[in-house]
Amino acid sequence: MTLLHISKPVLPIPPSWFPGHMMKFTRMLPALLTRTDVVLELRDSRLPLTSINRTLEGALKKWRMERGWDPNNPKRRIVNAGACERIVVLNKRDLVPEWGMEPFRKAMESKFPDQRVLFASWQRPRDIRNLSELLVSIAKRHPHAMELNVLVIGMPNVGKSTLLNALRNMGIKGRTPKAFQTSAQPGLTQALSTRLKVSLDPLVYAFDTPGVMLPFLGRGTEGAERGVKLALIAGIKEGLYDTEALAAYLLYRLNILNPISPAYLQLLPAGARPTNQLEEFLALLAQRMGMLKRGAEVDLSRAAVYFVRWWREEGGLLAASSALQSTDTPQLPAGVPIGQGWGFDFQWQLTPDDVAADMDSSKMIQSKMEVCIDEYIETTDREDREDNNISPTQQKKQMVLQEKMKRKLKHAKR
Repeated sequence: MTLLHISKPVLPIPPSWFPGHMMKFTRMLPALLTRTDVVLELRDSRLPLTSINRTLEGALKKWRMERGWDPNNPKRRIVNAGACERIVVLNKRDLVPEWGMEPFRKAMESKFPDQRVLFASWQRPRDIRNLSELLVSIAKRHPHAMELNVLVIGMPNVGKSTLLNALRNMGIKGRTPKAFQTSAQPGLTQALSTRLKVSLDPLVYAFDTPGVMLPFLGRGTEGAERGVKLALIAGIKEGLYDTEALAAYLLYRLNILNPISPAYLQLLPAGARPTNQLEEFLALLAQRMGMLKRGAEVDLSRAAVYFVRWWREEGGLLAASSALQSTDTPQLPAGVPIGQGWGFDFQWQLTPDDVAADMDSSKMIQSKMEVCIDEYIETTDREDREDNNISPTQQKKQMVLQEKMKRKLKHAKR
């Protein structure tokens, strides 16, 4: 059985989680960039667009302009005054299908030419070595500089501290102590770290920084979906979301990724079919796992907690092993489009015309991803224009400040 109509669940209003240490770092960033040569921005491979922190973009663009990059041509540098590179590392690459990585990298290169995109996982020494060699090569291109300073930024729980520990172990020979504490819960790092040496020759130092969440996740369906996605990857403090809401969205997304044989089927009794219904799914899961309350009633809440935890610990790896879907699958009527997804930020309809077109699958996926990226840019630009990325509390504060300024100017004229 193939799910042809996969409906998105109703999602809760996103909470606000922006502790004081995040605000403090946001204000510090422009000053930190004055002594930074490379910005290493970490994002989660499962959410390559949602894990972009738009509140930091303004400071990063200003930093590039001050270092001589042409604002109208991101690939052209007017004044070459030392190193100034922005590298985007898509961490946890083992949690997304391999077939989408190169198309995504090319799609991002066409839309964001100022960013160099790499995929990495701290469990793959080759990825850490490639990143270490890239930083060393940047340092060697500027031999007159005494050292290269790298600032590592990103949202909470994208793996900044873990990746830096791995870079240190790779770049410095011999046994090195674990430099930074790590945790599966977001918000452990709350202050700018001391300099961490990640290469001896040439000298390369890195700074770990607090994960910074968006001050406001947005209004409407876009904001609600953004919040649930970040909660699923444990990017938001545990307890701010109801687990059944997370389970409902996770079920929806796993169906998008593979509507024919979703990864969760291995959790259900033999012969179970894909389903859109959360209650039906949780009941089957609770029966299979023996999660019962008094009176032999299935415990749906406990099943929801198990489902989300399973996906974070091992289900993500299973979902990442899904193959690219095809419209000529025998489970589908001829000519019927099939849903396709990559990670939690990309989804499209695959039609027979897409397959019949004279282009290889990689180029076809790239074109679909470029459309998704364009939609993301359009959505975020619209939110900025309409102030949908500002919370009601922030709007009230702005109105109060504006009123104070008006009164101040009025009194100054007298």
